[in-house]
Amino acid sequence: MASPAPDAADPAAAADAGAGRRIVVAVDESEESMHALSWCLANVVSSSSSSAGDTLVLLHVRRPRPVYAAMDSSGYMMSSDVMATMDKYAAAVSAAAVDKAKHICAAFPHVNVETLVESGDPRDVICDATERMAADLLIMGSHGYGLIQR
Repeated sequence: MASPAPDAADPAAAADAGAGRRIVVAVDESEESMHALSWCLANVVSSSSSSAGDTLVLLHVRRPRPVYAAMDSSGYMMSSDVMATMDKYAAAVSAAAVDKAKHICAAFPHVNVETLVESGDPRDVICDATERMAADLLIMGSHGYGLIQR
């Protein structure tokens, strides 16, 4: 007697049915995050058949633009052109970090790679996104900051 097909809306049932793992890797423009991604690909996601169907989610969190007063203490006006330039630069940094991570993943064609770019405080966004996606694993690098720098 065949068992019924798992409900697609139920992540637990899909995981039980042999679907691959959902692995979130937090990436930014640092070498530490790229090292963590490389480590994940070499040690967690290998070329074995057991990892076939794994999905690697490259999560990049863009810090929100700081809010400036219309005029700072030196009398400099923050025009809309300056704000647009700041936003364009932040988008370029995000795109470069994600592209670099995708290039590293290209050596593992059996792994499905998804990207997600969100804005906010990385401490909160990484935790929320990982929980929302019902990820099996979260991997992130460490900048190696000491007690005072943290």
